[in-house]
Amino acid sequence: MRALSSLRWKIALTTTAVCCMVAAALGVLVHNVVARQMVGEVRAKAEADLDHALGHYEYGTSHGDVDVALDPPGLPDPLRALVARGDTGSMVGRRGDEPVMWAAGPADEHALAIWVPYGNTRDRLRHIDTAILASAALAAGVVALAGLFLADRISRRLATTAAVARRISSGDLDARVGFPAEGDGDDGGEGDAPRPARYRDEVRDVAQALDSMAGSLQDRLEAEKRFTADVAHELRTPLTGSLAAAALLPEGRPKEMINDRLRALHLLTEDLLEISRLDSGVERAELARVELGRAVRRAVTGSGREATVRVLRDTVVLTDRRRLDRILANLLVNSHKHGRPPVEVTVDGPVVVVRDHGPGYPPELIEHGPKRFRTGDPGRGRGHGLGLTIVVGQAAVLEVGLAFSNAPDGGAVTTLRLPVGRLPEAD
Repeated sequence: MRALSSLRWKIALTTTAVCCMVAAALGVLVHNVVARQMVGEVRAKAEADLDHALGHYEYGTSHGDVDVALDPPGLPDPLRALVARGDTGSMVGRRGDEPVMWAAGPADEHALAIWVPYGNTRDRLRHIDTAILASAALAAGVVALAGLFLADRISRRLATTAAVARRISSGDLDARVGFPAEGDGDDGGEGDAPRPARYRDEVRDVAQALDSMAGSLQDRLEAEKRFTADVAHELRTPLTGSLAAAALLPEGRPKEMINDRLRALHLLTEDLLEISRLDSGVERAELARVELGRAVRRAVTGSGREATVRVLRDTVVLTDRRRLDRILANLLVNSHKHGRPPVEVTVDGPVVVVRDHGPGYPPELIEHGPKRFRTGDPGRGRGHGLGLTIVVGQAAVLEVGLAFSNAPDGGAVTTLRLPVGRLPEAD
């Protein structure tokens, strides 16, 4: 049923249905016209023979070879009643087992009737109806195949456009549909300008609009990345100098406040530089086999944040220990800053789960992922700025599966699934 709901089948079935309706209408029209003409010819012959027979009856002469009789037993009752009122008429009926065209008129209180064989005419009408039905079926089949072919071309091009749109939405800004522009392929020869297309192609217009949008979006993002990197680089040197100068200030509360703000700004600058490197795609992981349980405990201890570590099942993974430490440290900082204790870190094979007991992640973060410089819903107090953006970037470098969710009883849950490495061989 799902296959029949696709666009190409809808177009093909719609085209076939329209063709069948048109063929039925034309078939009925042709049948009526031909039947009226053929029956009219037989009726005209019967009425002419009736006039001839009435003339002979009036003068008392023979009727020749015309089949004629007074009050024949097979005369239809409607025609007999018409003659009783003094009128003449004709209609199709039967005489025994043979279909005939009756014609009758009044003759001295009697009905003088003649009959003309109608079987050949009925057979010809049936042959014509059969030919009309066969032609309609053939036309419907041809139109269905043509409609399916054309619909398949449209459907495939739309499917290609949709696939590229999904790739773009997932972050692949280099994806393009690449349909030819209007007029391509219609050039008149070497050196001639392309001739304009002879028809409008809406699918091509949508694809080109998508390519144009992707190109524009890519340019904007690249400009934002360059701007972020330039700002971070420009701020790094004066901040380093400011930190050094602040160290020379006399001890006291003003010095502590200045150093605190300068360190925060310095950390923000370092985060921006790290995001710029991750965005540029130049970061490469130095992979090694690591015992995951021990690495997680060391990362939690080194982060300086309080958390409970449980190792349900240890394993050896293939990862970059420095980058893994960075991911776990950012998750712990985020949990303590925007969540509530206790913070729990669970290792179960190659899966690491970090959970707090705060308000949880906002729905837009779970659905679309973290956005830089955004701190979530102020009413809920949940943030997801540069820290989680770095987590996503480092996880991509390590090819770590990353998922954000909320626990049923409250709290943000971040799940990491690391690639499994082989155990070292025994000596």
